[in-house]
Amino acid sequence: MLFETYSLRGVQLANRAVMSPLTRSRAIDNNTPNALMATYYAQRAGAGLIITEGTSPSPNGLGYPRIPGLFNAAQVQGWKLVTDAVHAKGGKIVVQLMHTGRVSHVANLPAGAEVVGPSSDICPGEMWTDSQGSQPHTAPREMTEADIATAIGEYATAARLAIDAGFDGIELHAANGYLLEQFLNANVNRRTDGYGATPEGRNRFVLEVVRATVKAIGAERVGIRLSPHGVFNATGAYEGVDAQYLALVKQLSALGLMYVHLLDHSALGAPAVPGQLKTDLRAAFGGPFILAGGFDKGSAQQALAAGHADLIAMGRAFLANPDLVERMRDDQPLNAPDPSTFYTPGAQGYTDYPALAG
Repeated sequence: MLFETYSLRGVQLANRAVMSPLTRSRAIDNNTPNALMATYYAQRAGAGLIITEGTSPSPNGLGYPRIPGLFNAAQVQGWKLVTDAVHAKGGKIVVQLMHTGRVSHVANLPAGAEVVGPSSDICPGEMWTDSQGSQPHTAPREMTEADIATAIGEYATAARLAIDAGFDGIELHAANGYLLEQFLNANVNRRTDGYGATPEGRNRFVLEVVRATVKAIGAERVGIRLSPHGVFNATGAYEGVDAQYLALVKQLSALGLMYVHLLDHSALGAPAVPGQLKTDLRAAFGGPFILAGGFDKGSAQQALAAGHADLIAMGRAFLANPDLVERMRDDQPLNAPDPSTFYTPGAQGYTDYPALAG
C-alpha cells in the first residue's frame, strides 16, 4: 500500500510516503530560501508529499538560527524556487508554519522582533546562536490578547503567501513544544484568561489560527501536526491531555482540514502516544490521517494495511536518501544520516547524499 497513489483532498500523490518536516538551517541570508534549498527538496520529490522544514510566519518566530520565514516578498520568491523545482519533478509540497514562541534566543531574531509565549515562564535548556554559541533560552514576554490577535493574522497572511509561492497547502505545527503547542499544553500555558485555565481555553488559540488560515486559503489546503504526550521543549503529559486532544480533533474534523498529522516521539526515547488515543484520534477525524515516528518500510506497510493511517511520514531516512521511495520499493540499502551536518550551513550533509546508481 505504501507505493499506491492517494488523493489528498484532491491533491494527487504518487505514493503514501510523506517526507517529514526536518529543520536544516540553510536559509543563511535573512531567513530566505535559496537555490541550494531548492536542489535539496527537488532531490526528494519522489516522496508522495513533502512537508517543508518549520517556517516562521512572523519575525518573532525565528527562534533558531538560519531557519526560513514566510512573511515578506523575498521569502515568497525564495520559496517559489523550491516549489517550482519540486513540481517540475512531479512532486507535491506543503509548507510547515512553525512559530517558535518561547523556544528562542533573541540573538537569533531580526531587529525589532521579540521572544513571546503564552506565559512568561522561560523554556528550560539552551538554544544555539551563531553569534554567541549555546545560550539559555531568552525569557518570553507573555502575550496579550492583542498579541494573540496579531499572531493569528500573521498565520493567515503566511498561508496566503504560501499559495502565492506555489505550495499545495500548509501544515500548522502544533507539536514539539512550539507556540501552538505552548498554548495547548497545561505544563506551559499558565494563563487564567480565555486562552488558558481549561481544556477549551488551551485549545482556543489553535482553533482560531486554524479558522483564520482556512478562511484565507480553504480547509482543503490546511493540515496540522500534533504530538500529545511529547516531551520536547518541556511539554509533557498532564491530567486530561487525551480528552483535550480528542475534543480538539473533533472540532478540526468538522472544519474539513487537509489532514491531521500525529507524531509519536517514542522512537527517540520519549513516552509513546497511547495506542488507544491514536485509535480514538483517527476515528474522530473524518479525513486523511498521517502517522509519524520511527517508521520503516515494513512498519509503514503494516500501519497502512491495518487502517491506522492513510499516509506515513518518515524523517531521517528522507534526509539521507533523496531516492528513499525507490530504495524502499526495490529493497535497496539506505544511506545512514550524518547528525553532525543536520544543522550546519552548506551542501555537506544536505545535497550530497548519493542516490542509487543508474
